[in-house]
Amino acid sequence: MEICEKIIFWNPDGLPVGLSEEELYREHPSKPRNRLIAEVFHLAGYVKKWGSGTLRILRAFEDAKLPRPEFKEAFGGFQVVFYRDWLTGERLRELGLNERQVRAVLYVKEKGSITNREYREMFGVSAVIAARDLKDLFEKGIFEKTGKTGRGVRYILRGQTGHKEVINGSK
Repeated sequence: MEICEKIIFWNPDGLPVGLSEEELYREHPSKPRNRLIAEVFHLAGYVKKWGSGTLRILRAFEDAKLPRPEFKEAFGGFQVVFYRDWLTGERLRELGLNERQVRAVLYVKEKGSITNREYREMFGVSAVIAARDLKDLFEKGIFEKTGKTGRGVRYILRGQTGHKEVINGSK
């Protein structure tokens, strides 16, 4: 049995004029295509706040510690991609990560970030080994760097930059 890595929902129409993919990751104006249908859902209690649906989706995935969904125009329409949590210990080992790296990724999933210093302290390794391991996780697209250079650098899961603050701030 093959396990699905993602689910794609696709609609044959693109985003409404004046609304960009990037805006879907932060507060944005509501631009329903069919006002009558939108109003029915609003009256039925399914619309809590106009323009907040994508933020609620993002928050639900973050709360469940699942990868951030992707909103994008594709194939002449618009699609939302929901990814399965592929950052499991088993899957990470299949990618060739060593045990320190696997444990570091699982740590970041739980805590939100890690520094070079935290990595060294967790595993009792030198700065050179920690930098090499973290660089490898960055190059494999698992981690992103945030913060200033040197001691200010933190590593977070790829795709969390810039969106987590908005989502948490809107709770």
